[in-house]
Amino acid sequence: MGVMYYIKGALSGGICCGITHGAVCPMDVVKTRMQLMPDVYNKGMIGGFRQVIAAEGVGALATGLGPTVVGYFIQGWFKFGGVELFKIQFVKALGEESAWNNRLPIYLASSAMAEFIADIFLCPLEATRIKLVSNPTFAASTPAAMALIAKQEGVMSGFYSGFGPILCKQVPYTMAKFAVQGYGAEKIYAAMETTPKQCSTGGNVAVSLASGVVAGVVAAIISHPADTLLSKINKKGAGGEGSTATRLGRIAAETGYLKLCTQGLGARCVMIGVLTAGQFGIFDSVMSVLGASKYHFHDPKDHSH
Repeated sequence: MGVMYYIKGALSGGICCGITHGAVCPMDVVKTRMQLMPDVYNKGMIGGFRQVIAAEGVGALATGLGPTVVGYFIQGWFKFGGVELFKIQFVKALGEESAWNNRLPIYLASSAMAEFIADIFLCPLEATRIKLVSNPTFAASTPAAMALIAKQEGVMSGFYSGFGPILCKQVPYTMAKFAVQGYGAEKIYAAMETTPKQCSTGGNVAVSLASGVVAGVVAAIISHPADTLLSKINKKGAGGEGSTATRLGRIAAETGYLKLCTQGLGARCVMIGVLTAGQFGIFDSVMSVLGASKYHFHDPKDHSH
């Protein structure tokens, strides 16, 4: 695999994440409001849509769209590109047979490392998005909002207060996402008695969509408590004064463990299930258009691959 393969993987990842996160922006606006203002937005996902539209108009559902698309394009570039890079480096280091036998740990390690790098770039834009969603009058545009946050709160406090929670949310989420999707796709191919190489482009995309839905729901449940904390810590004054860890502890205690795990969970499962399926489907489609195909683990003893 040459450098161009990894660039194609990174570009496909950026496109699939930018498109899917942009498309679910209205759902994310409602979910974030439900997490930040549960006393007001307590009528479920559909009710939340109605409340936002009634109070602020349809345009409010696109709040934070700019930082969402840009942030997740950058994150997708490093995440999907990084997973392909690390996955293939592990295969080269271990050999195909050992890599096949250890494919689950390789999925988990590759996705964790790629996500950590991606989150360094995502965190400032995610903080900006949450600030705009929680206070739509904060600034007129993404650059203006980022400049205002830097001026009022400083770079580290303003943009990286949520770095701990974003890692706690995104790293387990991405580990579950890639591992479950990889395992699910493997089982679907086995049930169909075919392989990715033998399958048509449309067939591979369909497998990615089906396994992506399951992966998304599992990943959403695992990462939801940290997602709730991340939404809350970026709200002005949340958790009082002190270090990020101190503030997170106060927010967790105030919210309660059950609410951390369940507040907005239904909406997030729907959103992440659709989003994850879309990401893997678009990733495979773009890779195909670029003349590449995702690396799949295979058993070297099985000559049908």
